[in-house]
Amino acid sequence: MQEDYGYTFLLLSRVLRSVGIIYITLSSSLYLSAIGVKPEIIGIIFLGAIGFSSGLNLALGMIGDRTGYKKVLIFVEILASIASILLALSINQILIFAALIIGGVGGAAGGIRGVFSPGLTALVASNWNDEKERIRRLSFLMSASSLSGIGGSILLSLRSYISNSVDGYRMLYFISFVLLLASAISLLFCKEVTRPKKTSKVMKKSSMKFISKVVVSNSITGFGLGIAIPLLPLWYNLAFHANSFEIGLIFTISYLTTAIGSLLSNKIRFDPLKVASITRILNGVFLIAMALSPWLPLAAGLYIARGLNAGVGAPNRSAVNVRGVSAEDFGTASSFQGLATRLSQMSSAISGYLLDVSYSLPLEIGGLLQTVGGYLYMKLLATSTNKKVDS
Repeated sequence: MQEDYGYTFLLLSRVLRSVGIIYITLSSSLYLSAIGVKPEIIGIIFLGAIGFSSGLNLALGMIGDRTGYKKVLIFVEILASIASILLALSINQILIFAALIIGGVGGAAGGIRGVFSPGLTALVASNWNDEKERIRRLSFLMSASSLSGIGGSILLSLRSYISNSVDGYRMLYFISFVLLLASAISLLFCKEVTRPKKTSKVMKKSSMKFISKVVVSNSITGFGLGIAIPLLPLWYNLAFHANSFEIGLIFTISYLTTAIGSLLSNKIRFDPLKVASITRILNGVFLIAMALSPWLPLAAGLYIARGLNAGVGAPNRSAVNVRGVSAEDFGTASSFQGLATRLSQMSSAISGYLLDVSYSLPLEIGGLLQTVGGYLYMKLLATSTNKKVDS
């Protein structure tokens, strides 16, 4: 019988986090545009957000290996709470920019956006040793996150009914603050197994050798995601003149399909590496198809299908990413893997410029890079994921 370790409270935290962080992530580019910020400047702000969170995540992963991952998770929620209350109360553009940067909300607006923060994968890997159990726990976390992320997209859809001015965004940022603070409180009731003593300054050589392969794939994929995804709500607005209600509805349905995909991932009996690689390739194909779409309903349908595919792949990928990592290095290894993705997502800085050139260009380039990254993920890890490491 597997120990629960307060898993229900971890689920509750991800549910609360998803509603708050998804609303902020979806609305941020629209909000900045509404207060007069140009697309190229929005891209640079997202670059700052990704850069800040990249450095923070690396530091917190290393700290988590030594002090525990629960503390790291709580710290991140408190930081996001501070960012959201600044967005709710401030009309100063510098403070708004700073809030978006320290909150790390410049990443992808996908359905599992709310589940991840530094220490989450490491905590699951540490508490549950069996890979099937890890996938099961992660699939439920990601499914719950995607379903509750619908709340964030609904908030965006309701914004115009609450107030069609920028005040509507700010009122809902306060709700995000309350939810993120409640998420931090929920984490207090989670438990964590005793950490193995750290024997290396950074990471064991065996762990480093394994994650270096993940980093290569994640870097290419992340560069593509940074170009295509952060400004996706704005892309729908510019390319198809979609309003906030329509954009929110698209993401609402996408989060539902992502949740379904995450639940299905727990039932798939194929090799997790193959599932992780093929779904990543398909994620890129969907982006390219969206770029070529002449109609909003088709572009929306493709993104919704992409959500289902992403939901299937994510839990398997998270489990595969720690196959060759020593238990004492879970936090640092997860942070290095995430660091590669986040740093490469700083390509969001050029996303705004590409939008000015052609609305389809960010999705075409981003989709191609994600397809290549998925192929390399399979090739690089195929020879090493079956090797056992000490746990």
